[in-house]
Amino acid sequence: MHTTTELLQFLFAPMISLARELPLRKKDRGPISWYFAVTLLVILAYGLVMLFSASYSVSYQETGDSLSQIRQQLIFAIVGVAAMFFLSALDYRALRHLNWYLYVVTLVLLAAALFSNNSTNQEAGVHRWVEVFGVTFQPSELAKFSVILGTAAFVEGHREKKKTFLYGILLPTLPLLPILLLIRLQPHWSAIILILMIYFTMLICGGCGLKFMLPTIAAGAAGMIYLLSSQENYVQTRLDGWQLFSYDVSTMTDQTAQSIYSIASGGLFGRGIGDSVQKHQWLPEVTNDFIFPIICEELGFIGALVCILLFAALIVQGILIAMRAPDLFGSLMGVGIMGQIAWQVFCNIGVVTNTIPNTGISLPFFSSGGTSLLMLLGEMGIMLSISRVGNARIEEQRRRSREEFAHKLERATRRTTYRRREPTSTI
Repeated sequence: MHTTTELLQFLFAPMISLARELPLRKKDRGPISWYFAVTLLVILAYGLVMLFSASYSVSYQETGDSLSQIRQQLIFAIVGVAAMFFLSALDYRALRHLNWYLYVVTLVLLAAALFSNNSTNQEAGVHRWVEVFGVTFQPSELAKFSVILGTAAFVEGHREKKKTFLYGILLPTLPLLPILLLIRLQPHWSAIILILMIYFTMLICGGCGLKFMLPTIAAGAAGMIYLLSSQENYVQTRLDGWQLFSYDVSTMTDQTAQSIYSIASGGLFGRGIGDSVQKHQWLPEVTNDFIFPIICEELGFIGALVCILLFAALIVQGILIAMRAPDLFGSLMGVGIMGQIAWQVFCNIGVVTNTIPNTGISLPFFSSGGTSLLMLLGEMGIMLSISRVGNARIEEQRRRSREEFAHKLERATRRTTYRRREPTSTI
């Protein structure tokens, strides 16, 4: 009986703590960072417009309804924005109690994907998707956030020992290995690469085992290059079709060549929104990984530059929010989330411009995928929660500074001033 009670306590105590700490305390209810929120909403609106332009031809061909993809994406966007503002009103620090629950759920879903025979997996010839309550999604999307949450919680819990190899690199890496192994079996190499980039970004920014970081990254990169180059499948085909600074499209894969055609035909101002030629069954995956070339073709260099600058503004503001977080957990969560956005944007644009090999990473807030968009907007809600707590602490510090200054000024005005009396002369 005693053992059963302890087991139940072990299982449910974190959930009780989560429920108790989840509401944001009054002293931490600062204003959200509206510059960040507005920048995000502009990016989201930009992405929806471009997705509609890129998707109506493909949607009509596949379903006979040119609005099928954008309609679904718009619904997820509305739900996601509502969820974002809802999460901004909760305390992000309570999420640390969710760490191991989310980790176990992630492993179960990744393992379930290996045995899932839904139509999406059969068409792609992989095992990346699972279907839950009629919704098909990739568990690797959840794995990204699980790694971010787990890494932040571990480093914050061992901050005194984070500079050592054991607590700075080895121990936080152990829970990561089962996730990477399951994703490898799917296979989904781009997700593995992205998760590793997010993970090491968090460790470096958190100051974890910096003396051992360079050889660790070098060894990891060498192992990854060996594994990728030894694959006799689509990975090797993509590597063979990539040459940096190559202007010969005949040596590229067909998808990359069509992408270069799209970008080059846009010129400075583009053909005009909706007037892309390449999206009409010439360029594959125009609604997903290769939506950026459609932006370039329809809106030209100016439209592409605006897209990049908006993402740069969002990332910079996100990093500032992370730096203003009142604790290490919030800072690392912010770094991890914004690192995910930054690396996805870099890899996506790098792929479509033939700067890096084709990795199959989507462009955040632009590419189609409802569950992915929902996850991203949920993460943005956590960023807004971090900003509220950070802004509340900053306002409190400013209030105290003003009170101290007013108190000193009041004391100075009340202080008696003695003047030296001039001696009177007598005649």
